[in-house]
Amino acid sequence: MLEFWLSVVLWVALAYPLGQWMHKMLDRERHYRVENWVYRLTGVKTDQSMDWKQYALAVLAFHLLGLALVYLLERTQGYLPLNPFRFAGVEPQCAFNTACSFISNTNWQAYGGETTMSWLTQMLGLTTQNFVSAATGICVMMAFARGLRATESKGLGNFWVDLTRCTLNVLLPFSLLLALLLVGQGVPQTLTQPAALATLEGQRQVIPLGPVASQVAIKQLGTNGGGFYNANSCHPLENPTPLSNFLECLAILLLPAACCHVFALTVGDRRQGWALLAAMLALFIPLCLLCIHVEMGNWEGKEVRFGEAASALWATATTAASNGSVNCMHDSLTPLGGFVTLLMMLFGEVIFGGVGCGLYGIVLCVLVAVFVAGLMVGRTPEYLGKKVETYEIKMVSLGILIMPALVLPMVGVAVVYPPAKAAVLNSGPHGFSEILYACASMGNNNGSAFAGLSANTPFYNLVGGMVMLFSRFFIIIPVLAIAGSLAAKKHVPASAGTLPTCSPLFVAWLVAVIVIIGALSFFPALGLGPLAEHLRFLK
Repeated sequence: MLEFWLSVVLWVALAYPLGQWMHKMLDRERHYRVENWVYRLTGVKTDQSMDWKQYALAVLAFHLLGLALVYLLERTQGYLPLNPFRFAGVEPQCAFNTACSFISNTNWQAYGGETTMSWLTQMLGLTTQNFVSAATGICVMMAFARGLRATESKGLGNFWVDLTRCTLNVLLPFSLLLALLLVGQGVPQTLTQPAALATLEGQRQVIPLGPVASQVAIKQLGTNGGGFYNANSCHPLENPTPLSNFLECLAILLLPAACCHVFALTVGDRRQGWALLAAMLALFIPLCLLCIHVEMGNWEGKEVRFGEAASALWATATTAASNGSVNCMHDSLTPLGGFVTLLMMLFGEVIFGGVGCGLYGIVLCVLVAVFVAGLMVGRTPEYLGKKVETYEIKMVSLGILIMPALVLPMVGVAVVYPPAKAAVLNSGPHGFSEILYACASMGNNNGSAFAGLSANTPFYNLVGGMVMLFSRFFIIIPVLAIAGSLAAKKHVPASAGTLPTCSPLFVAWLVAVIVIIGALSFFPALGLGPLAEHLRFLK
């Protein structure tokens, strides 16, 4: 419990200064010398601001190219260098799923990292996407904030400038710092040959090494989650000590918490950042405490060097963010522990959420809260001086409903389609929970798995890949459309009837709206899975 409260205190204490630094790096006129080199090399015109359609097109074009390059790299890795185990090219369906996964910031892995991917694929393909997919979430958040700040304008900033600044000035330095700390704890960062050791039984075991620390650092800070090893952060070379476990778990929610303040500083109202952070914590803390409580005494699937409480904290944090790394097997959680992890994802991962995307996700819920409150008092709803009208609410509805519209049909097909049913290793409510968890993980760009599911199958590779793409980019487009609409509007002066969106009452109302949206969408599915299993467990 001490680790839990220490983590919460550090998330809150570090969020504001880190948010100030990120805002300074991302929202400024002056360009640093290294940035100018990148702009000259790539031909970016920094003085050209984009409207929402141009910004969205740039996002889609960049990631479509990334999808093609990662897929090509996977398929041809057998002919490329830095492949000490001489791995052949990745099978087409798995390569497609992996490429979709990493460019969408999901990092769902239907393969064993150390037995499938070469060093070159891990570094040039997967780790690069860890940086730029995380940076894209922050870029879209900044564009959304600029839309709220602007008055009668079309410009939301320049995606290429935002991407460069976020990668070079935010993600890269913090990842370098965390990687050095992890190396100090024993995480490998090397291009030497695998280590050959003798086991206690006298057998010879080959342990793959490689550039592990660099990938682990950005997978946590960028809420990516894809592990170098198949066992992810359970593996003793990815997460060797209690201190490395604490640092990695802290890193999962650090940037998402700081994004609350980046957003608030960009729109010019610091109180909004504290209000959004308070709403996130109001949901996170009780659910995490519930998970810790029900997991005490349950050692199945957990690492002895971490313990039950640290494992439950990580499980809650990784599903609250769209991170997906694991330091215990979620399939072995108690039914209520599994319920908490599922609920965190099915809320839409707005309780912190992914870096950048969690922030604009919760602001969509804020717009719903403002709209409903406006209906109750009979006046046009406003948020930060901008009227929230029919067009914005239509786009908000699209942004909120796309995830349930992807997850629930996929679950429905998976429970009746024979090849998908054959991939499930358990029956009854627990087997349904495994299916629901896998679909929710892909549909929320999380990437963690319940286990007990053979995911490297045509159904989950192809359908899951498409779901990951749609859930990522079909939310970004409505968010940018809302930003463009709000940017074109005038600021409305606050009046006696204006709803304050930074008060404790509004924070409570926002929490209620998030819970209502999640319950209306997914409570029946949760009742068939973890809740039904819990009731059977009580018997």
